[in-house]
Amino acid sequence: MADASSGWRFWIDRGGTFTDVVARAPDGSLKVDKLLSVNAERYADAAVEGVRRFVATNPAPIEAVRMGTTVATNALLERKGARTALAITAGLGDALRIGWQSRPALFDLNIRLPEPLYEAVLEIDERIGADGAVVRPLNVASAQAGFARLRAEGFEALAIVLMHGWRHTAHERQLAEIAAEVGFAQVSVSHEVAPLIKLISRGDTTVADAYLSPVLRAYVDRVATALGAETELQFMQSNGGLTAARAFRGKDAILSGPAGGVVGMAATAEAAGFSRVIGFDMGGTSTDVSHYAGAYERVSEKAVAGARLRAPMLDIHTVAAGGGSICRFDGSRLRVGPESAGADPGPVAYRRGGPLSITDCNLMLGKLRPEDFPAVFGPDGDLPLDAAAVRAAFDQLCAQVEAATGRPADPLA
Repeated sequence: MADASSGWRFWIDRGGTFTDVVARAPDGSLKVDKLLSVNAERYADAAVEGVRRFVATNPAPIEAVRMGTTVATNALLERKGARTALAITAGLGDALRIGWQSRPALFDLNIRLPEPLYEAVLEIDERIGADGAVVRPLNVASAQAGFARLRAEGFEALAIVLMHGWRHTAHERQLAEIAAEVGFAQVSVSHEVAPLIKLISRGDTTVADAYLSPVLRAYVDRVATALGAETELQFMQSNGGLTAARAFRGKDAILSGPAGGVVGMAATAEAAGFSRVIGFDMGGTSTDVSHYAGAYERVSEKAVAGARLRAPMLDIHTVAAGGGSICRFDGSRLRVGPESAGADPGPVAYRRGGPLSITDCNLMLGKLRPEDFPAVFGPDGDLPLDAAAVRAAFDQLCAQVEAATGRPADPLA
C-alpha cells in the first residue's frame, strides 16, 4: 500500500479509444479504471469522468492529476488539426515544401511527398539580414490585408516563420501582434516555438505547433475547467517530462501518450530485473515502438507522420495502425487505415454501429476473447464485445468482395 495522504492523486493515459485511470486514494490504496475515451451519451470527457467516479466514493480533495494524451498524436496521424496558414519571408514560399530534398527511398522513381500541414502560404514583404540589419522594412499594410484575407477564408491558426527570425525577432513580433488583432485564435511564432538556426527545421516545427495547438488547447482547457483551478494538472511531454497545463503546447505533445508508455515500460522492466527491453504499444489509432537499454533514448529532430519537428523527444517510432484502424473494400482491394474508428463509434464490436476494424479482425480470428475485455460497451456501458455483430459485418464484406470480383470470399481463409 502506498503512503496515505490528505487527498486523491491521479495518473491518466488518455488514448484515442480507451482512457486508463490509476488513482491513489486518501488512504494510500491504488485503484484502476478503464473507460471509452468518447461516449457522449454518458459523459463529456473520459478523464474527468474517471476522476469523478473515484472521488464520488470519497469526496476528499484532488491533490494532483498527471496525464499523457494522444490528442495531438491522433490529430496529426489523421490530419485533423486546425486550418493553418504559413506566413514566411517573400521569396521563400515553397521552402518548407522543398525541405531538405532528402531521398529516403533512393531508387524510388515515384517520389510522393507528405502533404504539408499548412493549406495556404502568405509571403511577407520584409527581410532582415543575418547581422540584424533591416534589408527590407516590413510592409505592415500588406501583411494586415493578407492576414485579413486568410481569416475571411476560415483559417484559424497561423505559423510565422521569417528568415533569421530565430535571432532577430522584431518583424516576427510585429506580425504576431497584427495576427492577433485580425483575430487568429492561434499564432505560433518561430522564435518562440523553435528559437534555433536553420529555416526549414524551425519552420516545420512552428507549423506543427500552429496546426496542433488549437486542438490540444481545447482539450486541456476542458479538463482544467472541469477539475477546477485548485487542482495541480500536469501533462506528459514528448521528452518524457511533465509540464503544467498552461505551458503544454502542440510541438511538445505529439508523443505525449507514447512517452508515458516508455517511462512506464522502463520503470516496470527495471523493477522486474530487466535493463534491456523493446516496447510495443498498440493503441486504437497508432502503434508505438521503442527501445530501452538502461537510459532513455532521445532525439532533437524527428519526422512523425510526415511532419518534421525540431524539439527534444523520446525516440519512438509511430505508425498509423491500431486496433481501431478501419478495414474496407474499395471496389478492387482491401484497405486498412489510416483512419481510425476511435471510441465513437468504435469498431463493430463496440455496439455503436461502427465500421470493421483491426479489433474486429482479431476478434473474428479468436485472438481477442470478449470475456477478457471490460464490459463497458452498449448504451449503458455494461455489455461485452459483440462477436455476433462482427461475424455479420464480415459476411457483408465478403458479399461485397464476391460481387465485385466474382470469386467467393471467406473471412477466415
